[in-house]
Amino acid sequence: MNYPPKHHQDDNVLHLIDVIKTYPLATLISVNQNKPFITHLPLVYENGKLIGHIDIYNPQAPLLKDNREVSIIFSGPECYISPSIYKTTQLPTWNYIKVHIQGTVKAIESKLALKQSLITMTEFLEAPDHKYTLEPDNPRLDRNLNYIEMFEITITKWEGKFKLSQDKKPSDTKAAREELIRTNQESIRNFLDKVFQ
Repeated sequence: MNYPPKHHQDDNVLHLIDVIKTYPLATLISVNQNKPFITHLPLVYENGKLIGHIDIYNPQAPLLKDNREVSIIFSGPECYISPSIYKTTQLPTWNYIKVHIQGTVKAIESKLALKQSLITMTEFLEAPDHKYTLEPDNPRLDRNLNYIEMFEITITKWEGKFKLSQDKKPSDTKAAREELIRTNQESIRNFLDKVFQ
């Protein structure tokens, strides 16, 4: 039995890459002696690999080398879907976009590669406006290179989990899509206003 159901799976790697590029903050999971280690950090997709950087004092850092296996989750938009938005009778549900990846990780030891990678990642994250450029001669960048480790993940398995009311009538699927957009725009502002008054 497939789970989630086939209509909630997306096997198109280009769609999954779009999620990674649009929502690059990843949940990176390693396991050592049956204990999970979890870090949230941005990963950049380059030529079939994910590139990242981690603070040397993070307890997960020693696990990001030697071709160890890791799991990664990228999260797109999500929201509760009330049956009130549908034209047909339905039950409450939760819609979401997730990408699950498995891979093997290795450390990149070169400080020159690390420096260029940090510049490249900043350039990617600044797109499309590029209001800031991390310059190679930035003294703060040079001072911090000894406290950052670079790693790359070779992807061995892709899974797209796109639960977007695809099993409903077209009018209900469209309503769920609009609700996903509306809710995400409103909920961010409401949450921030509540927590950071």
